[in-house]
Amino acid sequence: MTTVVTEKLPRERGSASASFSLTRKRVVIIGGGFAGIAAARALRKADVEVILIDRRNHHIFQPLLYQVATAVLAPSEIATPIRQLEAKQKNLDVVLAEVTGVSLSARVVEVIYPRLGTRKLGFDYLIVATGMRPSYFGHDEFALHAPGLKRLNDAETIRTKILSAFELAEATENETECARQMTFVLVGAGPTGVELAASIAQMVSITLRNNFRSIDPANSRIILLDGGSRILPSFAEPLSKKVVRRLTRLGVEVRTGLKVETVDEQGVIASGERIASATVLWTAGVAASPVVKMLGTKTDRAGRALVGPFMEIQEAGDVFVAGDASSLTQDGHAVPGVAQAAIQQGRFVGRLIANRVKGRKDGRPFLYRSKGNMAVVGKNFAILETGRLRTSGFATWIVWAVLHVLALPQLQNRFRVQTQWFWSYLTGQRSSRLIAEAPRAVELIKQKTGS
Repeated sequence: MTTVVTEKLPRERGSASASFSLTRKRVVIIGGGFAGIAAARALRKADVEVILIDRRNHHIFQPLLYQVATAVLAPSEIATPIRQLEAKQKNLDVVLAEVTGVSLSARVVEVIYPRLGTRKLGFDYLIVATGMRPSYFGHDEFALHAPGLKRLNDAETIRTKILSAFELAEATENETECARQMTFVLVGAGPTGVELAASIAQMVSITLRNNFRSIDPANSRIILLDGGSRILPSFAEPLSKKVVRRLTRLGVEVRTGLKVETVDEQGVIASGERIASATVLWTAGVAASPVVKMLGTKTDRAGRALVGPFMEIQEAGDVFVAGDASSLTQDGHAVPGVAQAAIQQGRFVGRLIANRVKGRKDGRPFLYRSKGNMAVVGKNFAILETGRLRTSGFATWIVWAVLHVLALPQLQNRFRVQTQWFWSYLTGQRSSRLIAEAPRAVELIKQKTGS
């Protein structure tokens, strides 16, 4: 059953919230990431009805997602409920649903609610801020054995794989299998791959030390693979070389110029070489959300929408794509897919719509103002590049830590993360070393089928 909704959503709002006017313009935002949240906040004083759609009920602070994957932080410490934003913003309604279609001609977005069927939501303005997902470069079968890192579920899956590997290594009497379990391969040496590799390296050398009787986690192999000529290609080469030296001291094997050809349950084959590993993690490519394709607009190789100077698509001037799902060239360079760019774009589009509703002319086109690029490489070491300034080391790591704590969405997140980091720094312990259990029904089915 499909319901077409052209007015407000069919539910009463509490007396603390203002009533929705049937004459107000409707802005539909798809995606509750950095760009979507920034756009919604920029519209908080506008005379519009804002509907924010996301299939998850939480906003994730993705720069720290790798720390959930390596048990430093718990999922709740880097996530916040999107609906909490609704409580503070009277013209906002949050919809927990998945977008299944977009019609620019009919000006509707079709969504499906869990167990409730589909509904069509009309819009006057549309903002698509759906972010990115892992790309396996045409080899989607790799995903079965090499999870990416974009969602909380991904982080928990990776954490379970890492911790389970040591339990299996401890239990087996086969030396070859033990070595395979204690070999971790990361495909892709961008910031995520580098940060994840360094965090695993410090986990095996500090956190898990003396936790096992038959194995020494410090003997693990951590291999960072990349098909390019060097790691961190978005940073200056001198900083890239410093990171290689730092990773090497941590025990990470950095191998560049290797193309991954196969990923299976036994490990990977890279440039003809078989590397036996029970834990392969994908930190290489990304692709845009399928929602972008629903717009029928032009895209780049990664599926990102090619947008104009006001973040609009060519087919409709009141349909915008912001954040990682958009592709925009500025001064001959592509605007990077980082959190600060997404926030700036979301805020820009929100303010642009607010001005249009007031009848004002569009101001200047979007201009990305870079605040610099940062990456952390384990404890006490980070790199920063902003303009001509390039720094690395302990002081840069302190700056990285302060900036990330302040950027967390809620005060309680900041307090929890700061406390856990301080405890982990002093003791080397990590707060969330939990192995997720498979549902009992799944285990029974596997036992009966022998799979």
